[in-house]
Amino acid sequence: MVHVREMDAADVGAVSAIRVRGWQAAYAGIVPGTYLDAMTVEGDAGRRRELFSRPGRTSRDLVALGDGGPVGWICFGPCRSGMPGPGRAGEVHALYVAPDLVGRGIGRTLLGEAHARMKDEGFETSALWVLGDNRRARRFYERAGYRADGTVQDDVYDGITLTELRYQRVL
Repeated sequence: MVHVREMDAADVGAVSAIRVRGWQAAYAGIVPGTYLDAMTVEGDAGRRRELFSRPGRTSRDLVALGDGGPVGWICFGPCRSGMPGPGRAGEVHALYVAPDLVGRGIGRTLLGEAHARMKDEGFETSALWVLGDNRRARRFYERAGYRADGTVQDDVYDGITLTELRYQRVL
């Protein structure tokens, strides 16, 4: 069982390790290997520290704690792009679990806590973006009640264009 709490500055290194290892595991065979190989925990931690300490930041970060510290991380906040329909929309910006712990309910626990907090903050729906070829993540989010809404965007990784699908659900 994990405990979820707000992330603090001391968690940045562990969260960056989870994020980089998560990218390298989840996106192998999807995102070019050159891009994944160039990712470093140190580089990510520097960017994450800057983002985490930014004044006026509207996103929130939670960590799932195991026996040895953070084992998962989720970032969420107001939706960064227009969403059709009435009401306030939130967005899950990122969700990663230590690759060796995937499938143990940590991601589901983090997502459930983020949903509860978004709802408490007055959001009525939640959106997120997922790479179209990331079938495992798509199944995970679909089991959590998300559905692709037909909106797509392209991202370029080392010259390769990959399509992301927007998913959304009612909170």
